[in-house]
Amino acid sequence: MREQHKTESTAAPREAHRLLPGRPADARRAVLSAVAEGCRARAVPCDADALEDALLVVSELTTNAILHGGGLTGFDVDVDVDAHGVRVSVCDSSRELPVAAPPVDDQGRSRVGGRGWRIVCLLARDVQVAGLPCGGKRITAVVPLG
Repeated sequence: MREQHKTESTAAPREAHRLLPGRPADARRAVLSAVAEGCRARAVPCDADALEDALLVVSELTTNAILHGGGLTGFDVDVDVDAHGVRVSVCDSSRELPVAAPPVDDQGRSRVGGRGWRIVCLLARDVQVAGLPCGGKRITAVVPLG
């Protein structure tokens, strides 16, 4: 499983959509809107399965930020769409690196939850975790759209 993978690009930087969701559902709606607008504006195809993957990734990242990362920071979620996919960044106030929890606990019982980071790493082509100068971290994931 990929825990981290750096993204290198020679493309000119784009202005990302900056979103301030309070809940994972807000982030999903905002990503849906940004992806639809970005695909239309750049004439980039986006199939339904790819969009569902992007929505699941932003939902997991946002949920993890709220549950395990000390909450979302003031700059919360960025979304950008280009020919390679949708790039989603979520910031939280914790410097702790995300981890995939084992599927069972110490007694061998199935664990509820703990699969979000694994889902993000499986669906995203690239995942980066970077510390923020003011504390906390930014997790960026690129999900292919086609």
